[in-house]
Amino acid sequence: MPAERFDVVVVGSGFGGSVVACRLAQAGASVLVLERGRPWPPGAFPRTPRQWRGAFWAPSQGRYGLFEYHRFSGLDSVTASGLGGGSLIYANVMLRKDPATFAADGMPLEPGELDGHYDTVAAMQHAQRYPWEDRTPKTRALLDAARLAGLQAERPPLAVAFGDRPGEPFQDDNLHGVARETCRLCGACDVGCQYGAKHTVDFTYLSAAVDAGARIRTCCEVHALDREDGAWRVRYRQHVSARDGHPDHLLDPVAEPERDVRADRVVLAAGTFGSTGLLLRNRAALPSLSRRLGRGFSGNGDLLLFLRKADRYLDPATGPVITASVHVPDAESASGRGFLIQDAGAPAFSEWLWHGVELPGDLWRALLRRAPGEIFGTSRASAAMMPLLGMGRDVPGGRMELRGDRLVLRWPGAASRPYFEALEDTARRLGATLGARVVRVGGPFARLVSAHPLGGCAMADRAEDGVVDPFGRVYGCEGLYVSDGSILPGPVGVNPSMTIAALAERIAEGMR
Repeated sequence: MPAERFDVVVVGSGFGGSVVACRLAQAGASVLVLERGRPWPPGAFPRTPRQWRGAFWAPSQGRYGLFEYHRFSGLDSVTASGLGGGSLIYANVMLRKDPATFAADGMPLEPGELDGHYDTVAAMQHAQRYPWEDRTPKTRALLDAARLAGLQAERPPLAVAFGDRPGEPFQDDNLHGVARETCRLCGACDVGCQYGAKHTVDFTYLSAAVDAGARIRTCCEVHALDREDGAWRVRYRQHVSARDGHPDHLLDPVAEPERDVRADRVVLAAGTFGSTGLLLRNRAALPSLSRRLGRGFSGNGDLLLFLRKADRYLDPATGPVITASVHVPDAESASGRGFLIQDAGAPAFSEWLWHGVELPGDLWRALLRRAPGEIFGTSRASAAMMPLLGMGRDVPGGRMELRGDRLVLRWPGAASRPYFEALEDTARRLGATLGARVVRVGGPFARLVSAHPLGGCAMADRAEDGVVDPFGRVYGCEGLYVSDGSILPGPVGVNPSMTIAALAERIAEGMR
């Protein structure tokens, strides 16, 4: 039986892959999207302890969950696995890379080259500024803190349906075939929106791709690439046990563990670790790959802090995860490398976890006073705190390579230490205006955890300097492209999803 053949096979379904799949399908190409994870329609995301036990990606243990935790030397990272990629767990922020940082971060583009693509992404993702500041104490608090500290702040555009009121049903044509609701202000964006209020790419670009004729196969993990008879051969491992309960139009029609297809062109969009790892594992079949493969890793300067014991209640579980953003440009940063600090709310169950910090004392006082209501005490540990998410222009000095079949990352963090110190100092200034302490869980030597890993397949004008050209074409591999965060030659400095999608729009335009 001859192998199936497509004009384009897209590996991965996050911001990079979904955009290319959509635009090429709309241009009339036959497109197949292969996604290792499962579909996550509204209502499917983990919430209970038992559900969370299976919420991590560990196929060797029979787990095909939403989150993958990567532990490396000097830095850890959290990424997503599922139809929609990182959009399933991102915080919805649609910010553009500062034009002044393009050259400094090695971008082989003029800033104006992305302006039109940014506009297209904003329209596709229905980006709008958070409209209900008066309902969310954490939003007002961070904006007030920035004003008192003399810093720039804004309510950034968010890819969220707000409508006229929270929890308002609405219907659109989407590949899940489900109704959606406007934002309920439940703080659960980063663990999956149960109501479809987030404009994740399965609702936007991927649904449009399916409407244009693209085919999607979830639970299909690509592991090998090579050329055969003038075409690309893409081999994938199907997670057959993970297929149960998912609609046929989102699955491979053949339930066999090992499958392969042919394509004229292949677009790798499996994320920084996925695309870089796939190319490293297939280097023998792709001998012309640049020697820069795996280099230039950046964690986008991510740093998670906690603002504690503020002089007011902040109610971190109320509102979308991120609603306000403080910007410190390069010229105002002590390290000369700019950054953002954003409120980072969390779902209600996290407030119960924080309440446990003061629960023993509250319980003792309640028993002594015979006053059951005192068991909740002041609730300041849970309600007068909030996470803060920092990100910015770290030094992209990390390198990924294989140890056996395992991807490893060496992260020399010393070069970025002044950047992180400047970010922490500013966070403490913001906290002081609210009478609060700002701390890292685990103290000053706690491990860094990045939610925005970038680099490894950096774009450049020459193969000596990067893995792909400015249109995502892999040097030395005709018909092979990369379209995801791995092509960034340095940090984005802001939430990177919009820049990844804008670059994907540009790559798709070039492919058309």
